[in-house]
Amino acid sequence: MIDKKKIEEAVKLFLEGIGEDPNREGLVETPDRIARMCEEIYAGPEMNIDEILKKRFKVENSEMVLEKDITFYSTCEHHLLPFFGKVHIAYIPNKEVVGLSKLARTVEVYARRLQMQEQLTSQIADALCKNLSPKGVMVVIEAEHTCMTMRGIKKPGSKTVTIATRGAFEKDEALQRRFFDMLR
Repeated sequence: MIDKKKIEEAVKLFLEGIGEDPNREGLVETPDRIARMCEEIYAGPEMNIDEILKKRFKVENSEMVLEKDITFYSTCEHHLLPFFGKVHIAYIPNKEVVGLSKLARTVEVYARRLQMQEQLTSQIADALCKNLSPKGVMVVIEAEHTCMTMRGIKKPGSKTVTIATRGAFEKDEALQRRFFDMLR
């Protein structure tokens, strides 16, 4: 649960800590703005993934379903800086599918929290496995981390790619190739 008052107090201390005057005109409302922003971008822990993936539709086939280029924004838990990019999700249904928007919502549930990309990739795959019991799941995330591009090593444009495979995707290289072919 987000505590707006604590966030506002922390932002005031932060501003003072970097040598700013939290009472100057441009900063007076900043603590409130940051607290409201936190309610939005860190809402993931309060979102119920099981509820989101509850509505399913029966299907006869078990052909791969791929949703690609799902844009996401998250926050690095090590530096509290943003990382952002695209998520590609494929799964092989086991007699039922979810609406396509539910895949994007699954990404949001886990992206809207302090996070590591490697963990985010696995959490999405595991949530789909748990709720859909598919024959297989594959999740690929391509992201730029501002903790690498604007500070530290300072390598703008560099991307980190993580992959999670479950079920049929784990050992079937032909299925993995088909996934990557479909991304092109």
